[in-house]
Amino acid sequence: MTMAPDNTEQIPMSQYWNGEPGDPQRPAYGSYPDPTPPPPPPVPPLGEARNERPRPRRRFAETAGVALLAAVLASGGTYAVTQSRANGGTAATQSSSSTTNPNSNSSPTVVQGNALAPDWSAVAKAVSPSVVSINVTTGQGGDAGSGVVFDGSGHILTNNHVVAAASGNSQAALTVTLADGRTYAATIVGTDPSTDLAIIKVTKGPSDLTPITLGDSEAITVGDPVMAVGNPLGLSGTVTTGIVSALNRPVSTGAADQSPLGNQSQSEPVVTNAIQTSAAINPGNSGGALVNAKGELIGINSSIASLGQSSSGSQSGNIGIGFAIPVKEAKVIADQLIKSGKAEHAFLGVSSRDTVITDGSAKRAGAQIVSVASGTPAAKAGLKNGDVITAVNGEPVDSATALVGQVRELAAGDQAKLTVFRDGAKQTISVTLAVKPDTAN
Repeated sequence: MTMAPDNTEQIPMSQYWNGEPGDPQRPAYGSYPDPTPPPPPPVPPLGEARNERPRPRRRFAETAGVALLAAVLASGGTYAVTQSRANGGTAATQSSSSTTNPNSNSSPTVVQGNALAPDWSAVAKAVSPSVVSINVTTGQGGDAGSGVVFDGSGHILTNNHVVAAASGNSQAALTVTLADGRTYAATIVGTDPSTDLAIIKVTKGPSDLTPITLGDSEAITVGDPVMAVGNPLGLSGTVTTGIVSALNRPVSTGAADQSPLGNQSQSEPVVTNAIQTSAAINPGNSGGALVNAKGELIGINSSIASLGQSSSGSQSGNIGIGFAIPVKEAKVIADQLIKSGKAEHAFLGVSSRDTVITDGSAKRAGAQIVSVASGTPAAKAGLKNGDVITAVNGEPVDSATALVGQVRELAAGDQAKLTVFRDGAKQTISVTLAVKPDTAN
C-alpha cells in the first residue's frame, strides 16, 4: 500500500553497548536491583471471608498516545526505546497476526501458582530449562540474546533482532545454549520483522528438550505478578520479578538503522500492543520468557524504555519499564514460521497520524486518516481522508501507532468494526481485512 511519510520526530537514541559479553565497561552485575514482588495480603480473622480480587477478562485502555522509537543494543538483545509525543506522526495501518487458541500447543500447568503469594523459586525451577541463551558470532564480533523452547522438535522462539545478524550471512555462526550448559548449533527457520519474531532450530538437538508451557495473554490483568527469565548482559539463567504494569500498550520499535552487528536493517517499524512490566529487563533479555505465577508463558520480552545516556556516558539500562509481545500473537507467528518460513498479516490500507478531536464537551485523541490506498479494504469500506478512527472492535485508538497495533492483532478475513468521526459525526464502519501484499510498505 502507499504509505504516508512518517513525520514523527525521532529523539536521538542512547548509544549501543560495545564489546563482547563481560566487557569491563558494562555495568557490574547487580547494578540494577530487581523489583520486589508485591507482598501477600494479610490473612483475615477466623470466620471472615477473604476479599479476593476479581479477574475480569479485559484489556487496558491507554489514555495517552505514546510513540516509542528504538535502537538495538549490541549485547543482543533488547531494543531500548525512548518516549516521544509524536504529534503529527503518521503510521501505516497494515499488518497483524491472525488469531488462534494460544493453549492449543501447551503442556500441563507447570506450577500450581497463587497470584497472591507466588512461589517464585518453584516457578524459576520449572521454567529455566525452557529458556535458552542464543549467541551469534560473525567476523565483526559477537551478539547474545535469549529464546524459549517452543516444542520438542528443537524449535526456539525468539526476537528477530536477536538473530538478524545471522540472517543471510554465511560467515555467521548461530548457537543455542541450554540451561544445563549444553551448546548446539542452530539454523534460522523463519523471521518476521513486522512483529520482531523469529524461529530458529537446534541442529541435531537432544531428545530431552523441555518446551515451555503456553499461557493465555488475554487472561492477565494489570497488577498480576510476573517473572522475566533470560540472558541479560550474557548472564544466563537470570530471573527477575515484577508486575503487569499495563496491557494493550502500543509500542513502536524498529526503523533502527541496523542490527548490532550491522548486518540487517528493519524494513519497517515494529508495532505491538505490548504487555508492559516492571520486571527488570536488560540487554540480552530479548526473546526470553515473561511468565505468570503458574510458570506459563504470557509474553516474549522484546524492548525496554530507557532514559538514554547517563552523564558518565554509560547506558542507563532498566528503569522498570519493559515490554513483551503477548503470547497469543507470538504463537500464531511461530506456527506460521515453522510451517512455511514466513508469516501472513492483515491489511487495512490506510496511513494515519495522531490527532485530537472534539467529542461533545470533551476532547478525544485518535488516528486521522491521511491517505487511503485504492482497492484496499479501507477503500472498499468507504473510509476517507480526514476520517478519525477512535476505536477498533471497541478497543480505544488514541494514536496512529495504536491503530496499527489494533489491526496487527487481527487476522486476514476478520471483520473490524471501526468507530469513526467524520465531520464531527460519530459512526461505525465495518471493514473486512485482507492479506497484506508483499509489495505493501
